[in-house]
Amino acid sequence: MSASSSAPLRNPQAIPERELPVVSIAEFRTGILSAVAAGGRLAALFGHPMGKSGVKLCAILAADEAGECAVVTTAVKDRYPALAPDCPQAQGFERELAEQYGLTPEGHPWLKPIRNGSYPFFRVEGEEIHEVAVGPVHAGIIEPGHFRFQCLGERVLHLEIQLGFQHRGVERLLEGAISPRSVAVAESVAGDTVIGHTLVFCEAIEALGECQVSPRAQALRGIALELERAANHVGDLGALGADIGFLPAAAHFGRLRGEFLNLLIELTGSRYGRSFLRPGGVLFDLSSSLETQFTKRLGQAQRDLKTFASLFFDNASVLGRLEGTGAVSRQVSDELGLVGPAARACGSHRDVRRDHPSGIYQFAHIPIVLGETGDVYARALIRWLETERSLEFLLEQIGNLPEGELRISCGKLAPNHLALSLAEGWRGEIAHLVITDPRGQIARYKVVDPSFHNWMALSMAMRDGAISDFPLCNKSFNLSYAGHDL
Repeated sequence: MSASSSAPLRNPQAIPERELPVVSIAEFRTGILSAVAAGGRLAALFGHPMGKSGVKLCAILAADEAGECAVVTTAVKDRYPALAPDCPQAQGFERELAEQYGLTPEGHPWLKPIRNGSYPFFRVEGEEIHEVAVGPVHAGIIEPGHFRFQCLGERVLHLEIQLGFQHRGVERLLEGAISPRSVAVAESVAGDTVIGHTLVFCEAIEALGECQVSPRAQALRGIALELERAANHVGDLGALGADIGFLPAAAHFGRLRGEFLNLLIELTGSRYGRSFLRPGGVLFDLSSSLETQFTKRLGQAQRDLKTFASLFFDNASVLGRLEGTGAVSRQVSDELGLVGPAARACGSHRDVRRDHPSGIYQFAHIPIVLGETGDVYARALIRWLETERSLEFLLEQIGNLPEGELRISCGKLAPNHLALSLAEGWRGEIAHLVITDPRGQIARYKVVDPSFHNWMALSMAMRDGAISDFPLCNKSFNLSYAGHDL
């Protein structure tokens, strides 16, 4: 993409809106398609109302190998040529734009509601075709979402996923003046990703307020984020064990998840990390006595993980159930713009901690783990190996915590600026975009949870598979309904 049609942006950074060139719709479309064809990703595509002038479309293009992003914008009144036919990564974003602003992406192949309204399901016709509807109400504490299968016997021809039941208006709640409520909303985007979303929120606000967080606060933030990752990864391994009836793994991994959550509460005062991160730093420190305890308990967790993973991954019956189930190819992963473990299990080499590092990750590098087969086995293996890397990171940081203030004051938010903030949550890339008005208040807040990129991959993973594989395949992705619905 030419320098005249886009503005460069690193993570996290805020730039004046006047530096964002507004190009024609044709140049906007060509620039996005060219960048994606060259290996870039559409990290975000969102609208910003301009009154009678229509809607400004903002696209964030990530060039992972270069460690950079680019912003390209255009203005539309009511319709424009859809990106989705040539760039499948855009399909969800364009459905969202249609729903939020009444825009028509002409030629969109699947222009259906993404969160609200009556949902017209696709149907396969034929004498031996039958339809299976699951949800939106599920057993236990699972959030609501509806799955509609078109089947030929046990074989799934097509799975369509209807979401939106958890829509809470998160983005609108984050607009206006920054207040204590703003952080509480950020913590509630996805209940199992409190640290991830709040960290991205804080870094966006800090970029707008020109706030430099101390090295100690950065390290403590990284410790909390990796504890959150480890807890969720081993929890998923236990859930996969339960889904295939291998209860020893379910019990052992479940206990290990509890240990990571217990460490998180020791650090933050909450099992899920609430009331720990704030713009400017953190609210709690890790004392020397806690450092000793953490080192001892994390060392034991390393040994336990090795034992439990051997029990799980060395079992022929387990491997027979996981291997080849719900496979997604590298090509599909790249076309859909998958992120996180789901992408890395397919061989897609992307991780914000390495590609767009911020905070402690600028100085402490975590090796990236890749799979090849893109199936349930690969997604499980990635979780195990990433947990090992997280534990190594945690022990290194706790043993070498730098000095520095826990929290400093942030300045007023820069007026008429756009800020980008990214982090690698345990599900994958979390992106927050903030646009301020002339008073320095938030005029537009955009959240992209990793689940928004990845739900379509679950549909693709089920094609030509057995419907009885769905619970296992679904759990191997473990996507967020709330994170998608916002």
